[in-house]
Amino acid sequence: MLEAEDSTARSLGDMREVYKIAARRVEARETPSPRSTSEVGVMQFWQHVAFLETDQLVDVARTVEHVGFTGIVTADHQVYPRRLVSKYPYTPDGSPLWSPETPWPDTWCLISAMAAVTRTLRFTNAVYIAPSRDLLTVAKLVATAAVISNGRVAMGVGAGWMKEEFDLNGTDFHTRGKRLDEMIDALRVLWTPGWQEFHGRFYDFDELMCAPWPPAPVPIQCGGISDAAVRRAVERCDGWLGEGARSVDEAIAWTRRLRRARAESPRADEPFTVLTAVGEAITPDVVHRLEDAGVDGLMCAPWMTAEVVAGNFRSPLDVKLRAIEQFATDVIARV
Repeated sequence: MLEAEDSTARSLGDMREVYKIAARRVEARETPSPRSTSEVGVMQFWQHVAFLETDQLVDVARTVEHVGFTGIVTADHQVYPRRLVSKYPYTPDGSPLWSPETPWPDTWCLISAMAAVTRTLRFTNAVYIAPSRDLLTVAKLVATAAVISNGRVAMGVGAGWMKEEFDLNGTDFHTRGKRLDEMIDALRVLWTPGWQEFHGRFYDFDELMCAPWPPAPVPIQCGGISDAAVRRAVERCDGWLGEGARSVDEAIAWTRRLRRARAESPRADEPFTVLTAVGEAITPDVVHRLEDAGVDGLMCAPWMTAEVVAGNFRSPLDVKLRAIEQFATDVIARV
């Protein structure tokens, strides 16, 4: 019994220390300063919530903020076709990692709900398949979430891989990259207060207002490892998202490539963030290696391996929260 009590006391002591560190991180988040392409700073921790049960997400957001994470990363798909021909790019055989019934709640509805119960937690996507949607719908959803969150959102975009979703939306899969490039420009116009117009190849509108407008410019990050995705991130966006589990060495190599390319671009002096996931155990030593290489943030999902059911990542809420708190004790509190 005494051993159990001692263990509990140590555990409570660990969590108190976590909460102290979390409070300091919250204070730092309230006055964020995006770094340039050459600065090295304190690692941000971003909780990825892809595949997580929809009715658990608000409670997860509260805990994630409480234990010191910087933000939450959402994911995006609209459907899982029974006849899926498109190949998923992050598995050897092209099969998705998730089962057909896995929930994919609307990204911006979800972000708005989580923002309403948090104070400093930030939000982004890895990634939002913007070019499969129409421009005005995307502009309105993102701007609304930006207002509700008081400017705590970024938009992580990708060109997408599932042709079936584009077909269902009546959008051209084969021009998705070029449309995404132009959509980024058009969104920034629509998010600017006042009368605005835009005239491009894919998007063309005369003067209009699309209110509400975000309270501050919405950072746009780009995901993907193709040459086109790297170019888009460096030339048009405010950051890069390293999707898919990869080794620490691979993540460092990609980060260095992005940093070099950005430093040589016309936007070299503008803030540029790198968020990535790694397919190895995250330890304080790993965090410091990534920091030194120029990684700003780690996308983590400690709940994903906590007693989940293979194929659909299901587990009770308390199991997930314990895994998140343990990660905060073992990693966040020690870097």
